[in-house]
Amino acid sequence: MFKKIILLTFFIICLAIGFAFYKVYYSIENWRYQGLDQMFEIKRGESFSQINFHLGQKRLISSKKIFYQYAKINGLLKSFKAGKYLIKTNSNMKDVINTLVGGTPMLTRLTVPEGKNLFEIGKILNENNICNYDEFIALGLDKNFVSSLGIKAARIEGYLYPETYLFPPDTPSKQIIIKMVETFRKKISGLDFSKTSLSLHEVITLASIVEKETGAPFERAKIAGVFLNRLKKRMRLQTDPTIIYGMFEEFGGNIQLKDKKHPSPYNTYMITGLPIGPIANPGIESIKAALEPEIHTYLYFVSKNDGTHEFSSTLIEHNQKVELFQKTQSMRQGKSWRDLNLKLNQSGK
Repeated sequence: MFKKIILLTFFIICLAIGFAFYKVYYSIENWRYQGLDQMFEIKRGESFSQINFHLGQKRLISSKKIFYQYAKINGLLKSFKAGKYLIKTNSNMKDVINTLVGGTPMLTRLTVPEGKNLFEIGKILNENNICNYDEFIALGLDKNFVSSLGIKAARIEGYLYPETYLFPPDTPSKQIIIKMVETFRKKISGLDFSKTSLSLHEVITLASIVEKETGAPFERAKIAGVFLNRLKKRMRLQTDPTIIYGMFEEFGGNIQLKDKKHPSPYNTYMITGLPIGPIANPGIESIKAALEPEIHTYLYFVSKNDGTHEFSSTLIEHNQKVELFQKTQSMRQGKSWRDLNLKLNQSGK
C-alpha cells in the first residue's frame, strides 16, 4: 500500500511537471505579438528581470513569468546582448527570445558634431551603448596606439572626423577610432597641403581652433588669417578655447583672469605659437580655411554677440570694439557668444 502511494505521488509530480512544461512551451509557441513592428533596446548592464519587465511593459510578450521560465529552462538568463532589435508583428515569444539572444542588433546611427573633442565624443559613444568611455579615452591618449595609425601626435585629438556613423552596440573602441581616422583621411585626401608651410598636424591644430572660434562658415578663412598673421609676428594667439581645452573638466564655465594663467601646453595666453596639438576635431571646411586663409592685415577679432565677429588691425581699434560689443550691457543683452555660435552652427546659417 505504501509503495502504491509513493508511485501515485511520483506520477502526480511528473504529471504536474509535464503539464508545467507543456504550458510554458505551448504559450511560448502559440501566443503571437499582434502590434506593429517595434524596436526594442537592451541597454548595457541590464539584468534579465529588467529586460523581462520592459518586454511586458511594451506587450511584446504575454507573460513575464512564462518568459522567465522558458529562459531559465534553456539556460538563457545571462545570454541577452545589449543593442537595439526589431521585433516583428506576429512573432511568438520564442521568436522574441531568439532575436534578443542570437539576433544581430540594429546599427545605431550616430552623428558626431564638428568641434567635439575626444572626451565629448567618448561620452556620446558611451551614452549610446556603442563603447566604453574609459576604454575609448585610454586608447585616444595612448601615444603608441596613435603612432600605430601613422599619426605623429601624442593623442588622437583632431583626427576623429566629425561625421554620421553606423555602429553596432559594444563595438571595440579600437575599431571605432580606426573607422573615424579612415574617414578623416578620405575627407582630406583631395586637399593640397603643399599650399602651406605648416605641417599636417599644425594645419589640423589651427583648424580645430578656427572650428571652436566661430559657427559662421563665411568667417572661417578670415579667422584663420588672423591667427596666421599673429603667428608671423610672433604674437601669442590668446584664444579662449585653448584655455578651456587645457583645463577641460576643471573649467568652471566662465573664463576668469586666473584661467588665462593656467599652465598648459594648450593655453595660448601662456605659450607662443600653436598649441601642442588640436583642441577639437574639425570639419572639412575649417581644415580648408586653415589651408587657404583669407589674406588681410587683421590681428584681432571680438564677438558681436550674434554669432559673428568684428575684426581689427590695431590694438586701439580692437579695444574700442571690445568696449562696444563686450563691455556695453545693452549690446551683450545677457547672451553668451559661445551659445550664439552653437545655435548658428546648428541652423547651418
